Amino acid sequence: MTQKFAENINFDRLKKLFHDIVDIYSPSGKEEQVLEFLYAYLKDHEFRVKRQAVDENRYNLLILPKKEIDTELVFVGHVDTTPAYEFDDFGWEEKGDRIIGLGTADMKGGCAAMVEAMIASKEILTKEPPVALALVVGEEEDGDGAAQFLEEHYFPWAIIGEPTNLHPCLGHFGYMEILLRTFGKRMHASLANKKENAIELMLNGLIEIGQYMGKNRPEVVYNIRDLFSSRAGFAVADRCEAWLDIHIPPSSPVGEIATELEEVFMRYCENYTSIRSTFRIMTIDAGYEFPPRGPIVENLQKVYSKRNISWKANTFRSHSDANQLWAAGIKPILLGAGRLEMAHTPEESVSFQKVCKAAQIYTDLILELAYEQPTG
Repeated sequence: MTQKFAENINFDRLKKLFHDIVDIYSPSGKEEQVLEFLYAYLKDHEFRVKRQAVDENRYNLLILPKKEIDTELVFVGHVDTTPAYEFDDFGWEEKGDRIIGLGTADMKGGCAAMVEAMIASKEILTKEPPVALALVVGEEEDGDGAAQFLEEHYFPWAIIGEPTNLHPCLGHFGYMEILLRTFGKRMHASLANKKENAIELMLNGLIEIGQYMGKNRPEVVYNIRDLFSSRAGFAVADRCEAWLDIHIPPSSPVGEIATELEEVFMRYCENYTSIRSTFRIMTIDAGYEFPPRGPIVENLQKVYSKRNISWKANTFRSHSDANQLWAAGIKPILLGAGRLEMAHTPEESVSFQKVCKAAQIYTDLILELAYEQPTG
């Protein structure tokens, strides 16, 4: 580890915190244990921590400045992960600089770095940092933690610790979640025919959508996330459903794309007069892109310049809590250690040096806000 990253943060403290929370299993909906750990950890470091209820058992953890109305920035991290691929083998593993384990990149590394930044800046300032911290639940499912946070709180800017390889993302893809259903006729397997087969129609309809997207919307990322049918035994299934993820660049027309997808699928289904079909948009979030201006961006640019880090603004390609924050009038910058392509994979990992560097960037930004007059 090079000394230039060690001026303010405590590496040993950060590594132990990161290790501890990675070893706590916290898939969406079952975050209680990691929340209790982090609540006690923050209380031990003398922060005023608020538990914001999300449902009967789950809550967000918030650190809020006394003068919340005058606070420009909130750091946001989600403590939940996707389900483990191997429940007996999801925790911390260290190979040189690489930390391997569920949630290391997405985004327990980001959460640990943000918590360390809050502690380090408090030690330097000898008072509470002039920023807020929100550790939220449910990001990997329906974003209920972020939704509850936005019900009660507002800050003009947010830093979200998603895996961006430390490139600040001032843009974000839009997202649609689509549910397709087909309803055919159950019959003996030996009597199967294309005109009344719900699965056959669904498969061909998905091929139609894929071909259309490849030809007419190549910039859009299209994924068949799930495909199910009713359990039929030695029979033709009478129902089939598919869930689609559609990630859309900020400049692309979300409404037009949604309409086109529905027209392609339903037009194809018209060829199967004996089968009923439905197309339903379950989630739709607009993307965004804003210019590199404003007090938080400008102070962040100062940090990058002082640290001799190349400033390379980027666009985040996935869905995240940032879509909700943007819709609520908050300008979210996604910035964290790790690479998006490592998230949600059995080999998920992150460079610990990058986690340390993220913590230092966050700390530096807090100190810039504390010591310097905003420039915009």
